[in-house]
Amino acid sequence: MTYVVTENCIKCKYTDCVDVCPVDCFREGPNFLVIDPDECIDCTLCVAECPVEAIYAEDDVPDSQQDFIALNAELSKEWQPIIEKKDPLPDADEWASVTEKLDELQR
Repeated sequence: MTYVVTENCIKCKYTDCVDVCPVDCFREGPNFLVIDPDECIDCTLCVAECPVEAIYAEDDVPDSQQDFIALNAELSKEWQPIIEKKDPLPDADEWASVTEKLDELQR
């Protein structure tokens, strides 16, 4: 089982999760993070660090977020690793409580 970043991360991109990852499995896009399922060791450390609760165990991803399992796998092959915490996006706090943001995802 791996962990999956879901829609809550879009346009926020808090990177608290990156700091605690022991295997550097996070990949960074313009306004979203993903987890490389081939690198994730299922340690669970990232889950508690996400301030918008965007990270789930693959088996626990809500039904409405199931597409993010494949999206993480796809984008993790295209995006570069992120290994250090960065500042969130400038308007992250405004987007943190917005739902249905998939249209805002930048590839």
